[in-house]
Amino acid sequence: MNKLVERWHSPRTQRELTLARWGHYGTPVLVFPTAGGDAEEIERHHLLGHLADLVDGGAIKVYSVDSTAGRALATHEGSPEHRMWLLNQYHDAIASEVVPAIQADTGGHEIIAAGSSIGAFNALACVCRYPHLFRAAICMSGSYRLEKFLGGCNDDLYFSSPLHFVPGMEGAQLDALRQRMVILASGDGRWEDPGQSWEVGDMLGSRGVPNRVDIWGPEYDHDWPTWWQMLPTYVRQLL
Repeated sequence: MNKLVERWHSPRTQRELTLARWGHYGTPVLVFPTAGGDAEEIERHHLLGHLADLVDGGAIKVYSVDSTAGRALATHEGSPEHRMWLLNQYHDAIASEVVPAIQADTGGHEIIAAGSSIGAFNALACVCRYPHLFRAAICMSGSYRLEKFLGGCNDDLYFSSPLHFVPGMEGAQLDALRQRMVILASGDGRWEDPGQSWEVGDMLGSRGVPNRVDIWGPEYDHDWPTWWQMLPTYVRQLL
């Protein structure tokens, strides 16, 4: 499988950012890592391998980027305010630095965002914040209420968190978001919280945003084997 890794200093997050790519051509799929993950996490944990037939067949090109803000959250870097600031800056870096790199590589195709756990939060946030850049989100086993990990909410978190900002969204951004699709998948096994997916689905539905909540059952835990099955299933449905 063809692989390329790029690194640069992000002026928005003020640290190094890594973007990994696998494949030659096809629909771009940007997979966000779990909380502390890096751009190559999906390869080490064999999620990429479960997409191999789609990558090798030219249906998709897979991209992944460091979970900069998620790592700060997991390690309690700095103050809660700093971590909220970094989350907002991270999304800006995705839209202003990562997406242009992907578009230059693919000829401007709209991107499918995907991720599990905190990665699901980032996939959802990027589609909701930048619906002109992303065509759909595949959100697996998501954690969508980050204020419980941060002890509160300020403007940086408000404008990063779809459960906060989408209810008040109006105008062209909401019109564009209503043309997108959000898939909210969760297991019902260990460490899963499907209620968070239902909460997001209800909120999106109230705003006229197409979405689907899929609960996979008690045998599906908050772990990689669950996501091995989910991600290829939903990528195929969106192609």
